[in-house]
Amino acid sequence: MADVVVGKDKCGEQRLVSLPLSRIRVIMKSSPEVSSINQEALVLTAKATELFVQYLASYSYRHGSGREKKALTYSDLANTAEESETFQFLADILPKKILASKYLKMLKEEKREEDDEEENDNDDQNDEDEAES
Repeated sequence: MADVVVGKDKCGEQRLVSLPLSRIRVIMKSSPEVSSINQEALVLTAKATELFVQYLASYSYRHGSGREKKALTYSDLANTAEESETFQFLADILPKKILASKYLKMLKEEKREEDDEEENDNDDQNDEDEAES
């Protein structure tokens, strides 16, 4: 494992991982269940994260529209999160972009549906009250 080299640090020395370990340590320590972090666990988490991001990017590139443009776009990532069962857990983190006007229209429609449901519930309640009388 030690012979796998990804990048170099500021001093020009070879590094096993590219992500900053200090940031990963902060993220890991933000969990209340974590009290201390072993250096090996930190490096393995960083490497696993790098491999996951690499896999997500390559999968999104292969299955997205970026292949024609030779570019990976946010919409490629969002489509992957929505359509791939493997990446479904990212759907909330990588939502599809929509225009603000469409979002406002969706909110109005949801509010209208909620109001209709409340009216139906009130009508049902009134019918029950009349039946009891």
